[in-house]
Amino acid sequence: MTPLGPKPDRTNPAVPATFLPERGTPARAGRSRAAGAARRTEPSDGRPAAQTGPAPAGRQAPPSAPRPPARRSAEPEPAEPADRPVAQARPDSVLRLPEAPLPPAEVDRLVSGGHHDPHALLGAHPTQGGTAIRVLRPFAERVLIETEHGPAELTHQRSGLFTGLLAGEDFPAYRLKVSYPGTGLLPQEDGYRAAPTLGELDLHLIAEGRHEQLWRALGSHVREVGGVRGTTFAVWAPNAVGVRLIGDFNHWDGTGHPMRSLGSSGIWELFVPGLGEGTTYKYQIRTKQGWVLEKADPLARAAQCPPDTASVVHTSHYEWGDAEWLARRAGSVHHRAPMSVYELHLASWRPDLTSYREIAAELPGYLDRLGFTHVEFMPVMEHPFGGSWGYQVSGFYAPTARLGSPDDFKHLVDTLHRHGIGVIVDWVPAHFPKDDFALARFDGEPLYEPADPLRAEHPDWGTLEFDYGRTEVRNFLVANAVYWCEEFHIDGLRVDAVASMLYLDYSREGGGWTPNQYGGRENLDAAAFLQEMNATVYRRCPGVITIAEESTAWDGVTRPTDTGGLGFGLKWNMGWMHDSLVYMSKEPVHRKYHHNEITFSMVYAYSENYILPISHDEVVHGKQALVAKMPGDWWQQRANHRAYLGFMWAHPGKQLLFMGQEFAQGAEWDHEHGPQWWVLADDWPAAAEHQGVQRLVGELNRVYRATPALWEQDNTPDGFRWLDGGAAEDNLLSFVRYAADGTPLVAVCNFAPVVRRGHRVGLPRLEGREQLWQEALNTDAARFGGSGVANSRPTKAEPVAWNDQPRSAELIIPPLATVWLRPA
Repeated sequence: MTPLGPKPDRTNPAVPATFLPERGTPARAGRSRAAGAARRTEPSDGRPAAQTGPAPAGRQAPPSAPRPPARRSAEPEPAEPADRPVAQARPDSVLRLPEAPLPPAEVDRLVSGGHHDPHALLGAHPTQGGTAIRVLRPFAERVLIETEHGPAELTHQRSGLFTGLLAGEDFPAYRLKVSYPGTGLLPQEDGYRAAPTLGELDLHLIAEGRHEQLWRALGSHVREVGGVRGTTFAVWAPNAVGVRLIGDFNHWDGTGHPMRSLGSSGIWELFVPGLGEGTTYKYQIRTKQGWVLEKADPLARAAQCPPDTASVVHTSHYEWGDAEWLARRAGSVHHRAPMSVYELHLASWRPDLTSYREIAAELPGYLDRLGFTHVEFMPVMEHPFGGSWGYQVSGFYAPTARLGSPDDFKHLVDTLHRHGIGVIVDWVPAHFPKDDFALARFDGEPLYEPADPLRAEHPDWGTLEFDYGRTEVRNFLVANAVYWCEEFHIDGLRVDAVASMLYLDYSREGGGWTPNQYGGRENLDAAAFLQEMNATVYRRCPGVITIAEESTAWDGVTRPTDTGGLGFGLKWNMGWMHDSLVYMSKEPVHRKYHHNEITFSMVYAYSENYILPISHDEVVHGKQALVAKMPGDWWQQRANHRAYLGFMWAHPGKQLLFMGQEFAQGAEWDHEHGPQWWVLADDWPAAAEHQGVQRLVGELNRVYRATPALWEQDNTPDGFRWLDGGAAEDNLLSFVRYAADGTPLVAVCNFAPVVRRGHRVGLPRLEGREQLWQEALNTDAARFGGSGVANSRPTKAEPVAWNDQPRSAELIIPPLATVWLRPA
């Protein structure tokens, strides 16, 4: 650029002395005071880092202007003399400062996104002859700085880099004014004056893999830094050559927002003044191979609604009202408490409810009426493909935007807590999708996934597995588990696909897998990660429970970590589910040949702490709805369905039932249409039968919750005794459940379509009371859609020994039914 007018005289009183350079002194880049400022030494908690130098004055300003019609050419411009004269006052009383140029190679690295420390070049830096001010504003026409001495204009070096040299030894406070084609001068702050907002302790904990609140350090955070309001961004990308921030605020052109590397931590950081909530952004990563990737923030706490893929700056404003629930939860012991879980897919439970808040207005009341103690949501984390039902997660820290904001999801959880209902969410640390905007080859190299392709590829789902042996990856996942419990008050995490994590040869044939260091098939890193996750969650989040979906015989899944177990609270009893459904699918005449499949679960019932799942996995992909698995005509199918639920609720272990099965819908689950709610409408021909099954589930839960014998000793043999487990020819089972004080409940299951009249059943002796028994529940009751065969009056136990019990009684056992008896 051509200087305007002759160099002013130092004695000219109209020219502030601080704007006068030392003539003939070359401007060289010095070490940034901001870069050398002391970092905080406590973990990030949203407070700004300590700053050096005076805070910039004035109000908050937008960081950039609208994109001009034509982009500034990236071609090098002719260098201007470093010692050109300073312009005298222009008509607008603005002085033009002399340049403080950078070497062309540094400018090239800066504007191409390949510089590891842009803060060492941009911002204010002490140098020989004064302070160099350098500002990168692509597309800008003019850049002015305002100090206490007045305004002065920077000189455009090239490619959007504006520079100037201020005389004097004092480090100046300043603000910017920037004009673009078609705009006036817009006030802005200079984010490149800010010190890093991650402290030394943050970086130390991340390096150690022990930052249990990682989301407070990485990701995006609206905060005040040095008196300036804006947003900080931090991302782990250790293999990147350079990282820039792109978003709606810079028209997705990252030239003006390069991030700095925080040394060996692999973390890149930037503070952008003026940015606030709702800003959409991504990281533009230049790789060692020369590729430029655009990645969503792995620690973003909100994301755009798919199919859009950008991250969103989010600050929670939600005020919780569940303190009483959390206090009560902290003192609870799940293994000795009732736990009946309703599993659902939020997006399809009621397709007419399109937001978390609309669901919150309906779901708690429905669960109240049915008596469930807990609800389990299939994954709520952001995912690009709805058909994955949330099991291919791209945003591990962001609730899906399909149903609203993170605060809307908090409202749903809070509302459920106020109704006395616990919330469990499915959590998926086993794998992640290959979508190019997400975690796969995040910085151009395998980062979250193992470098060994034999370990990285998940053969079943076309996804990538996590590298559990990498410190930062393990920290990312452990902190994520804590995040959902602490930030969203989640009461339980059901961990998906644990078996695929634990075995290196899972779904891999022959030589398609790499053994561990001892030549075995166990993934030792995954086991260590699960132990750390469970130990951390239980230590930090009192009353939270973790649940493993694990289908193998891995020893000690629910054993404490200090004795070598994985540390889960509960494990899905996949063996019970498979065997019992095989039995129930047989015609009654053939069931005697499969009797061991309905009884075998008691052989190992106390090897782990179990939950009995009839989940979404059992009612999709051609497996049929639960009622449709049952043999016989429509009446018999429903009767089998009811008898099976009665058996399930009486069996040791907690229960889980997927939506739609509580009213015996006949079709498989369809994630686009949800449950067949219309079969409950009075004008549906079979509505009464469906309503009866729904009524039964409510009664099962009511009696279950009021009967400690059904849950107080789930995990000890003292809580169960067979009366007759061998009546295969009659398709009969009978057993006793005991409360901790010895109070019994007897369950009799008749899986044959015939009435058993005068069937003798052994009964425990009732100490200190009359030996009278009455039905607590009968799945054949007419109000449940059954035939109404029942023991309508209390029955007195006779002193006739039977089934190894001192007393017994002759009972009527309905067809295809389960009957519960309790002391009258």
